[in-house]
Amino acid sequence: MTTIRWGHEAFDCELGIADDGVVSLTLPGESGSGTPLPLAEVTTADHGSVWSSSRLVLTAIGERLRYRAHRTPSEKDWRVLVVELRDEVSGLAVEVTYRSPDGIPVLRSEVVVRNEGNAPLRLESVTSLVAGSLMALDTADVLWAENDWLAECRWRREPVRLTSPDRDGRHRAAHSKGAFVVAGQRVWSSCGHLPMGGLTDRTTGRTWMWQIEHNGGGWRWECGEHDGAGYVALLGPEDHDHGWSRVLAPGDEFRTVPVALAFSADGGPDDAFAALTRYRRATRRPHPDHDGLPVIFNDYMNCLMGDPTTAKLLPLIDAAAGAGAEYFVIDAGWYAEEGENWWDTVGAWQPSRTRFPGGLQKVLDRIRERGMVPGLWLEPEVVGVRSPLAETLPEEAFFRRDGVRVNDCVRYHLDLRHPAARAHLDEVVDRLVGECGVGYLKLDHNINPGSGTSSHAGETPADGLLGHNRAHLDWLDGVLDRHPHLVLENCGSGGMRMDHALLSRMQLQSTSDQQNLDRYAPIAASAPTAVTPEQAAVWAYPQPEDSLDEVAFTMVSALLGRIHLSGRIAELQPEARALVQEAVAVYRIIRADLPQAVPAWPLGLPGWEDPWLALTLSTPATTYLTVWRRGGDDTTTLPLPRLSDVDVVVEKLYPATGSAEARWSPGELAVTLPTAPSAVLYRLTTRGVDG
Repeated sequence: MTTIRWGHEAFDCELGIADDGVVSLTLPGESGSGTPLPLAEVTTADHGSVWSSSRLVLTAIGERLRYRAHRTPSEKDWRVLVVELRDEVSGLAVEVTYRSPDGIPVLRSEVVVRNEGNAPLRLESVTSLVAGSLMALDTADVLWAENDWLAECRWRREPVRLTSPDRDGRHRAAHSKGAFVVAGQRVWSSCGHLPMGGLTDRTTGRTWMWQIEHNGGGWRWECGEHDGAGYVALLGPEDHDHGWSRVLAPGDEFRTVPVALAFSADGGPDDAFAALTRYRRATRRPHPDHDGLPVIFNDYMNCLMGDPTTAKLLPLIDAAAGAGAEYFVIDAGWYAEEGENWWDTVGAWQPSRTRFPGGLQKVLDRIRERGMVPGLWLEPEVVGVRSPLAETLPEEAFFRRDGVRVNDCVRYHLDLRHPAARAHLDEVVDRLVGECGVGYLKLDHNINPGSGTSSHAGETPADGLLGHNRAHLDWLDGVLDRHPHLVLENCGSGGMRMDHALLSRMQLQSTSDQQNLDRYAPIAASAPTAVTPEQAAVWAYPQPEDSLDEVAFTMVSALLGRIHLSGRIAELQPEARALVQEAVAVYRIIRADLPQAVPAWPLGLPGWEDPWLALTLSTPATTYLTVWRRGGDDTTTLPLPRLSDVDVVVEKLYPATGSAEARWSPGELAVTLPTAPSAVLYRLTTRGVDG
């Protein structure tokens, strides 16, 4: 056996090469039990599994893969390991690339397979990452996040033994046939579930968290038992869940979607989420917005709701500027004539004449005059069935299956692999940015056109969808290459496209379309599990009929993310308006810390019905703590063990004159909120610690 150590101080691994060429990877903290799994698992139509089951591990090709070579390319701030493998029977060559950012306990993995044989191979599944022997399962829990419209980021946790029972007794059982499986479906990457999961030990705190970095619904992860220990396999689209396949002619290759695996030795899920937060920052496209964190007003939520006009916008523009907003975004409806059913006519993205009698440009100029950057809403990938674009763009520019153009909710879906589709969208963006001076685009997506597109001969719809997803990312890169200061918001019916593939390009993520402030609280509290805080756009929508506690509640929800101010703020009474201005002023004080802070949840990951919720964002010297009360007793105690041995100063930041009270004891803070719903933001500063 040849052993090669690879990694860095925060993530140290061993690559083992047996005398027969079998390769294994030992990750930090592995249980040491069981036999290793291959570095990659692959199925083709004529090379399936060696153990019949619903799993996508224990494959014939995976079992036959043998070491060919490895290399460690040099890359600034990253450690890289590339392992080359080959299956002599099928002629398939496999290249596994592991990357880890210095100082961050996260492993990024992707796989390239190449047909070096003489006959075509029909791929049906290729893992992006396989990891075995992660931990003993008797004290292990699996974590996953359900994600629905208006109810995003709902994390759940249960013992692994509920889905992978201990079946051994007098006689050792063979391999299991099942596992805990979560799979995305269709177009939205996070409709149903976040493309994330985790495995944590209840006793030791050892934790693995993973994310699949794919901007479509074609993904799957499975977690279960292999030879007495926990394993995980992460994949993009595959045949079992998505009907995916790809024919590789001799010489052809296929690259999987990238995935990431974060490790915490003893800090539980909070530490693993902190590592993922740092990793997400290290792997996204640089942009000034990530550091500036400007306050955004958007006219949609609990406000104009897709019905903007000059008369309605002008008082909102003045009120938003008075509240301290720095961007003003006109949401849906700006392209529709009054009285028009615009849903099935969209696609050209030209300003309405009847909504803006003096022209939309006059409204945009007013936004600039009030010191704000104007923004607009777009749904770029759709064309209404009654839009002129439906007839002028070529048939191949749309999603099709079996030669039939796909129609969902009286809308067609563009295939961004086609040059005409991309040229159309480039013209729209360049016109809005160059001619109209727009500095912000909210990019939405509100249809689900099924399994994908089979526009090309012999293509499965799932493979066509993968091609479109990759072209979508390339289009976004092109937009930002041409307009590097343009801010792009990622929206898909709220949070139905919450994935790192898109967020590594786009600057903000819409976290929800939830209109009820009490229901938004668990979404806002949980959003940093999936999104860096500085990218998490949270609606703050005070209403004239709200109590002052409710105004503060909705404002507090956004203070540890990105303020998306909305609501009928022009109609607020002076006390409520002052509360909004106070919140924005506090945000401007603390926002410089947020791009370096990492999240934690003192009361555990938020439950949808929990009466109390809490989120911290921490730098070395400062901890910001948001606490929400929706019911229950008027006092809760928050454990903060990392502050138990330091001198702590507790400050109530917002609302400054509210009735919240806090009592500090070493390692815990007791918070009293006399009314429900109510919320408060504290700052805890540790004396003698450099920030």
